Amino acid sequence: MHIAQTIRHHLHDDTAQDTVTLDYEARFIRRKKLTSDGGEAFLVELAETRSVNDGEGFQLDDGRVIAIRAASESLLAVHHENLPRIAWHIGNRHTPCQICGDHLLIRDDSVLQAMLERLGATVSPLTAPFRPEGGAFGHGRTHGHQH
Repeated sequence: MHIAQTIRHHLHDDTAQDTVTLDYEARFIRRKKLTSDGGEAFLVELAETRSVNDGEGFQLDDGRVIAIRAASESLLAVHHENLPRIAWHIGNRHTPCQICGDHLLIRDDSVLQAMLERLGATVSPLTAPFRPEGGAFGHGRTHGHQH
């Protein structure tokens, strides 16, 4: 079994020999056995736990690259005339959030949905890849810091 100890950034479409499709939770990784979309098992063994992103790739020990793709998952699209206010409430709950031009995307959560609707937001379910903003504290995740 091949081992990936390095992440390649900013891959071009023709750089990778295979892909692995991972949801948001699975893209937070240090050491784990994965199977590529083409069926090849490989071991990820990074120096530290990190968030890997869609468009990056695992560099295998034989030089090949397996591109990382964000899996589609259940999300909520959040629309509101005062999007910064809504974004503040989402961030205040340390909830990962993808910022799109006229709406926000969060993972499907009925409690957050009810809160956002009480604040006047229009919330609608959808299935799409989730690519939230990285954390400001160097870990790429909102829970990567201490209070």
